[in-house]
Amino acid sequence: MTRFVLCLPLIGALAACSSTGPHVSQVNTQAVKLNFAAEVNGQTFACGRQYPAIGTTRSTITPADFRYYVSEVQLLTADGRAVPVQLEQDGVWQLENIALLDFEDASGPCRNGTPAMNASVRGQVPAGRYTGVRFTLGIPFERNHGDPTVSPAPLNSTAMFWNWQGGYKFLKFDTTSSGITPETPAAASAQGAVTRYSVHLGSTVCAAASRTSAPSACQHPNRVTVEFRHFDVDKGAIVADIGRVLAGANVDVNAPKTSPGCMSFPGDADCPPVMGALGLTYDGQPAPGAQQLFAVR
Repeated sequence: MTRFVLCLPLIGALAACSSTGPHVSQVNTQAVKLNFAAEVNGQTFACGRQYPAIGTTRSTITPADFRYYVSEVQLLTADGRAVPVQLEQDGVWQLENIALLDFEDASGPCRNGTPAMNASVRGQVPAGRYTGVRFTLGIPFERNHGDPTVSPAPLNSTAMFWNWQGGYKFLKFDTTSSGITPETPAAASAQGAVTRYSVHLGSTVCAAASRTSAPSACQHPNRVTVEFRHFDVDKGAIVADIGRVLAGANVDVNAPKTSPGCMSFPGDADCPPVMGALGLTYDGQPAPGAQQLFAVR
């Protein structure tokens, strides 16, 4: 017997559909689109734009990348229940419960990026009223240590990947700094000055047979749970402001024999203020407070 599908508009939803036929059943869901934004000290992120007054030295930076993965996205009800968002499997930005937010457009200093951008997470939830949001900055362990060359999008980005042992870069921010401009490279080296500063967040100290083997566990997962109990799901935006993460960092110098900036690895003197601002324990020292990267408006 032929079955018919009737879709009716709902307040705060794109549609709710009920199936009619011999056995009537009802699917009561609503679409959700969570808007994200990227800023540097309150100014919209854009490739090639200069941002003054960054970090402890109040330096000017010119970013070259800004993207990050979120996963396990949930909406919160007024009574505190967490409802998972069933992400749209779009084959580009979202896979299973993982989404890639990408704010660079491959222009200017972002030439190592991609022209395509993404600033939202899209999916379905049971119809209802939601007053908050929760998500994880990072990728679940079971998906974090594969081969990006054979993985489906958005886990096919080699630019967002370290190696099988470490897995993906949950957060990737690259920039140059004009805070120190020595006359010669030798002088720059002597002063510890850097022209490139990066914040790459990912899992570290992962037990594996080799860098090309998937680990059994990671001592420092470095996934960040982010929660806002008061958030307008329909009209609000979740803002990632890297300026708040860099507030206690010196973006002009680099600890000797370490990667530029903070790339999450233990024993890097540049990392404590950055990891602390991300709300993460680092080298045995707990974060001074909650994460500072994300806020809502």
